Amino acid sequence: MNKGELIKAVAQKAGFTNKDATIAYEALVETITEALKNGEKVQLVGFGTFEVKDVPAKTGINPQTKETVQIAASKKPVLKFGKAYKELFN
Repeated sequence: MNKGELIKAVAQKAGFTNKDATIAYEALVETITEALKNGEKVQLVGFGTFEVKDVPAKTGINPQTKETVQIAASKKPVLKFGKAYKELFN
């Protein structure tokens, strides 16, 4: 399912127009992104938690030259699914 298909499905289930569902989708994504940028977690009970994790610096190896390369520390967004949601698939 891609973005367009998701928006269409949400519009159909919620009784929205595609335009309204698109606005809601974009608002949701923007709100989650802003919260993560501000260092907040976003918990959707029954689904999962969006958060930003710190990835420490490490040493990697360039596979072509076999040289060691320093990989800088970074932050990455992650989604941890809730236990109840994971159990739906097992």
